[in-house]
Amino acid sequence: MGIGATAPAQAWAGVEDGCGFGLWEQVATMPLFGNTFSPKKTPPRKSASLSNLHSLDRSTREIELGLDYGIPTMNLAGQSLKFENGQWIAESGGSSGDHRETQRLRKRNQQLEEENNLLRLKVDILLDMLSETTAESHLMEKELEELKNHSRRRK
Repeated sequence: MGIGATAPAQAWAGVEDGCGFGLWEQVATMPLFGNTFSPKKTPPRKSASLSNLHSLDRSTREIELGLDYGIPTMNLAGQSLKFENGQWIAESGGSSGDHRETQRLRKRNQQLEEENNLLRLKVDILLDMLSETTAESHLMEKELEELKNHSRRRK
C-alpha cells in the first residue's frame, strides 16, 4: 500500500494478506452508533377513559348493566343463605318460621340480660346503702355509750 493510504484501505490490505484482525479492531473503535444508549423519549399519553359509562344516564346504565342486584344469596354446604338486614339468613322452606322464632328468642334473651344487669346494679346500690346505714348506726351506738359513760361519771 502507498504512503497516503487511509485507515479503511489499510484494513482491507490486512484482509487481503490473510490477517483480518486489524479490521475488527478499527470497527470496534469507530464511533458509528455512539458510546451511550439513549433512546428517544416517548411523549406522555393522554389518559382517556376507554368506556363510555360516564356518558350514560342512570336509568340507561341500570337497564344495560343490570345494576339492580337484589338480595345477595350464596350456597354453603348445601344450605342456601340470603343477606337481609345485616345478617345471613337460612333460605329453606320449613326453616323460615324457625328463623323468625330464633330471632324472637334472641331479642327476648337480650332484653332479659339487660333487665338482669339493671337488677344487679340496683342490688349493688342497695347493699352500699345498707352498709352505710349500718356503719352510721354503729357510730351512733358508740356515741350513745360514751355519753352514758360520761354522764355516769359526773353523778
